[in-house]
Amino acid sequence: MQTIPGLACPACRGDLRPDSETGLGCTACQRSYPVFEDIPSFIPSPVPDRSTLCQLTVLVPALNEAANLQELLPSIRRELQSLGIDHELLVVDGGSTDGTADVVARHDVVLLPQAMPGYGGALRTGFERARGEFVLTLDADGSHDPTFLRQMWAARSAADVVIASRYVPGGTADMPRSRRLLSRILNLVFGRGLSLPYADLSSGYRLYRRRALESLSLRGTDFNILEEILIRAVAAGFTVQEVPFHYRARRAGKTHARLASFAVSYLKTFGAMWKLRNSIASADYDSRAYDSIVPLQRYWQRRRYAVITRLAGGAKRVLDVGCGSSRIIGSGRLVGLDIVLGKLRYARRYENPLVHGSIFELPFKDASFDCVICSEVIEHVPADERVFSELERVLEPGGKLILGTPDYDRWRWRALEWVYGKVSPGGYADEHITHYGRENLAAYLRARGMTIQSVDYVGGSEMIFSLRTSPSRERPPATLPVTAGLRNAR
Repeated sequence: MQTIPGLACPACRGDLRPDSETGLGCTACQRSYPVFEDIPSFIPSPVPDRSTLCQLTVLVPALNEAANLQELLPSIRRELQSLGIDHELLVVDGGSTDGTADVVARHDVVLLPQAMPGYGGALRTGFERARGEFVLTLDADGSHDPTFLRQMWAARSAADVVIASRYVPGGTADMPRSRRLLSRILNLVFGRGLSLPYADLSSGYRLYRRRALESLSLRGTDFNILEEILIRAVAAGFTVQEVPFHYRARRAGKTHARLASFAVSYLKTFGAMWKLRNSIASADYDSRAYDSIVPLQRYWQRRRYAVITRLAGGAKRVLDVGCGSSRIIGSGRLVGLDIVLGKLRYARRYENPLVHGSIFELPFKDASFDCVICSEVIEHVPADERVFSELERVLEPGGKLILGTPDYDRWRWRALEWVYGKVSPGGYADEHITHYGRENLAAYLRARGMTIQSVDYVGGSEMIFSLRTSPSRERPPATLPVTAGLRNAR
């Protein structure tokens, strides 16, 4: 975990010290806080109740693959033993009638009866049972060479999901021309349509961090689950890496994929995943908007970025409250805070300190920063004095507050939001619950002792205040309630 200036217990402002490999403890009130993926968290989160018993779970879905498993299972064992990996090997059986159970028992492998139908059902059954820190999936038909496990395992620290890819440079595939064409089209449609920069979305040979799998709500029961897992993982901010791989023809038997049901399930998945990728629930939503093919969305993000980075220029200790995945977090050295852990996972690529916390209880000591950015946040939370009090508290006397929010006094914004809500019902418009207007918000901010230095606009409708807090450490109480800042409040 990176050193974070001013980090403190949000309950008592006491100092924090590591109290375990994955947590922080307050030296004053003894409260404990977890650290998730090097991000300290001050938001109550459910704790996984499944313990890790080994390094790796190897998961093999099978349906009438006895002949192939007879060769595959000992090959997997040999590879795992040569690598010295503490492991468990699971075969999920979809109701085989060819002696699959006997083969699995002969090789001392755990056999799990499939709880849900289809290939996706087999994977979900195995995921529920897995106890490894990592989970490797490969097909039972011999098309996935078990010796390639070595390369997959070597790449485990590079990403949360590692894909054995047929379509990156160096990857190849032995398959009929018609199937290769269908696979290429499938990957092209999903990749381009869902803005995914990966070549092989349908490969079933993968290595997952189990904690990533546990955070995903999976619904697929067919081969479409492969795309669903990947898209949900990306939307949750997890990282993906492809490793070039040679896909072999199946050793024996026939494929269980049926083209008609295959196509229907993928079309349904595409529709559902398109909504997810283009909603604010997707971790990279803000970042992708910067390069959006929609001119207005691209302009909006870039104009906001230009205004805020200009206003914050020269500041030494900057906090971005509600940073999301906006590229502002990568514009310089600053601390990012957000309530959505997935967006922070994505923001790790900018290599700045990140905190999982709430604007209502900022986990920092008083006067820790000389500049605080709070852009497009206050309209998402109820009108509450604590929001402004916390932003002021963590600023040094005379510090700069950059505050951005839509100007609901302007008809242009109200019209734009109405249209946006119709075109993109999963977008931010649905979450704007508190409506401020410039005149009233400015009066409220002045009543709190702030000085307004400038007000810039994005698209003539989103206002960005540049403010200075009172230079006195004794800040006067506000003479107006926070609701006075709302549109048409007098």
